Amino acid sequence: MSGLSWGILGTGAIAHAFARAVAKSDSGTLARIGSRTPESAAAFIAKLQADQVPAVASGASDTKASGDYDALLADPAVEAVYIATPHTSHAQWAVRAAEAGKHVLVEKPAALNHADTMAMAEAARAAKVFFMEAFMYRLAPQTRKLVELIEAGEIGSVRMIEASFGFRAPFNAESRLFSNALGGGGIMDVGLYPVSMARLVAGANDGRGFLDPVSVQGKARLGRTGVDEWAAALLQFDNDVIAQVSTAVSAWLPNTVNIFGETGSLHLAGPWHAAGIEGGSSAIELRRFGKETQTIDVTQDKWLYEIEADHVADCVARGLPESPLVPVADTLGNMRALDAWRADAGFAYQAESRHQGWPIVSRRTLAQRPGAPMQMRAIEGVARPVSALVMGCDNQTTMPHAAVQFDDFVMQGGNCFDTAHLYGGGIMEKLLGRWIEDRGIRDDVVLICKGAHTPDCRPDAVRPQLEESLDRLRTDRADIYFLHRDDPQVPIAEWVDLLNELKDEGKLSVFGGSNWSMARMQEANAYAAANGKQGFTVLSNNFSLARMNNPIWPGVMSCSDDAYRTWLEETGTALFSWSSQARGFFTERAGPDIKADTDLMNAFYSDDNFERRRRAYELSDRKGVHPMTIALAYVLGQKMPTCALIGPRTLAELRTSLDVFQVELSDQEIAWLDLRD
Repeated sequence: MSGLSWGILGTGAIAHAFARAVAKSDSGTLARIGSRTPESAAAFIAKLQADQVPAVASGASDTKASGDYDALLADPAVEAVYIATPHTSHAQWAVRAAEAGKHVLVEKPAALNHADTMAMAEAARAAKVFFMEAFMYRLAPQTRKLVELIEAGEIGSVRMIEASFGFRAPFNAESRLFSNALGGGGIMDVGLYPVSMARLVAGANDGRGFLDPVSVQGKARLGRTGVDEWAAALLQFDNDVIAQVSTAVSAWLPNTVNIFGETGSLHLAGPWHAAGIEGGSSAIELRRFGKETQTIDVTQDKWLYEIEADHVADCVARGLPESPLVPVADTLGNMRALDAWRADAGFAYQAESRHQGWPIVSRRTLAQRPGAPMQMRAIEGVARPVSALVMGCDNQTTMPHAAVQFDDFVMQGGNCFDTAHLYGGGIMEKLLGRWIEDRGIRDDVVLICKGAHTPDCRPDAVRPQLEESLDRLRTDRADIYFLHRDDPQVPIAEWVDLLNELKDEGKLSVFGGSNWSMARMQEANAYAAANGKQGFTVLSNNFSLARMNNPIWPGVMSCSDDAYRTWLEETGTALFSWSSQARGFFTERAGPDIKADTDLMNAFYSDDNFERRRRAYELSDRKGVHPMTIALAYVLGQKMPTCALIGPRTLAELRTSLDVFQVELSDQEIAWLDLRD
């Protein structure tokens, strides 16, 4: 096994335990210890020497003390970083470590929430470094044996799980266990262990590795500092497994795991530290109806943290970007479940709910990354170039999630955001407005606003809705404005005159229709030209390689047909297409024999579309990209200015959309895909 040179950020008890294990291991060395002060780092090394830790105690160690985290990350002698700082700074230093080219092992919890964890994982992926959350119990022989027993069907199909991890600590409002500012409370300190175990067991039950719960019902007793002092949750999985999990920092709990199956049960008396930090043996009790209890002894011949250090070193030596035992998807799933537990219990940290100065995860200034892939479009009447991909603001319901998504979009070169008065009752616009104000980038972004959605599709609704949207967005203008629907009974002059009034008042720059017919667009522009007014210069209809057979929602319209596309090309009208990838039609979710999604079937299933899908798959094989990327490249490859609205719910989804800029389709390929060859 190749040696791995470690730097450790943090000087607490867990950092000390890990340092001792690295020094003991045959896979790693301690290169540098980082703290907030040189004195603290030096004291840490002195303690290792006093504890007679090999190499360090001899005085021959080259381990350096650093009072500056950035200096540790800049040290070329450091290959991997173990992050053992308080929870609230995990994300910051994991991202910076990855950007510095260091492999990352971050102490649990990976971050305060799923959103920050996404940013960490994406930073590691972009930097091509290893990333793992330090769930050392998952690497223990006892845990691996437990999974083996479940997968072998020793207790039949799993039905119920009981898991707890809790203790009683003396109350100290300033300690990491109780401080809100440090991410305290039982759920994030030790409650994540039972959640992780439940997800592992539920997944092992049918060979899927780990599972995300389909529902989480959580309760918590919040103490004087606003963090949970004891809490419980009920998790339900799609294979009918139900888990009861509990945690505490102010109550003694059994700290056991019980797994009940159809023919027996498994009991772990020491699930979280297995045989103990420094090794030994542990036992799993197997109980089956009508038989004597069987005790299965498991030997652990290494320290628990040593196993962890060796595992990381082995993964790095093999060139793996993540652990097969604690993969990134597992970490993200655990964080989603913890978010759901806290949300149902009504518990958020101050750092997640403050109203001013929301920081970027890395705590750096927001800026576009060098070599960002985004393409730009020139849209007449819009002051700045517009990104070809437009961030749809219709699924961000919390500031952590919104900030991480929006930050990454800008770092990837994006600058256009699509909102609507209708979305989320205004929460999406409020989050976007607060984020823009915090970042100070109003003049750098392009804002799309929409109003007059059915049943308020009438001229007298436009002004009050627009003004409310602008107030939510903390701005005085929309760069692009769309009427969200059309009412053909409204005389076209009323729409055009009103939008020109709002433009003249400086409340919007260019405008157009969303889900408008070609005939009404033509009528609007004919009236505008005859009366010396600005016409509809932008359109936001469905446009995709798969043509929409029936409306996905009442009142929506496509412009994928030949006549509408020709008109757009001839007039140069800019198209902001929605559902550009046809709601997953170009993924495994669709197919002639797949009938799970009735909305998808109703909108896009047809012989012509399945032939377009077949051709997209054929071209994707030739170009080495996903068929969805081909479908998106088709949209962006049109002759009229085209921007595609996307609604990524994760950073990984955003990344896959950006793959479109690696593909260039010829006119012949575009025609062939659309059966026009």
